Amino acid sequence: MTSLWMMFSGAFLAATLLPGGSEVLLVAFLNDAPSTWWQLLLMATLGNTLGAMTSYGLGRAGRLAKNPQDIQSKSHQTALKWIERYGMWALLLSWLPLIGDVLCLLAGWLKWPLVASTLLIFVGKILRYSVIVFIFMSV
Repeated sequence: MTSLWMMFSGAFLAATLLPGGSEVLLVAFLNDAPSTWWQLLLMATLGNTLGAMTSYGLGRAGRLAKNPQDIQSKSHQTALKWIERYGMWALLLSWLPLIGDVLCLLAGWLKWPLVASTLLIFVGKILRYSVIVFIFMSV
């Protein structure tokens, strides 16, 4: 049971603007208890989705502080271009390192609908973790 909460916490922190590798944690827990794969998948997905929604909330709260076009970092500019091109569908890529955090931040800044944003982020994250579980369980 402790490993499930550790998985949740690690995935949550990895989805915020803090660095972290929830994939490594997932594989380590799968190695220790492969029969709990679906529970680990669920906890990783929920934790990572809620962490991404924290970034969404920060974006929503920060809209008074800065305009996204004023941020010059490469990851911010790339995420902004993806959002301009693909709209909300870009949130399916919220699992990507660096850019995924910014996509969630910008979704909040743009005041995209909470439920739709959460659903798209959740789908992207569960697909990513499902691939990791599938690869691990196939080996």
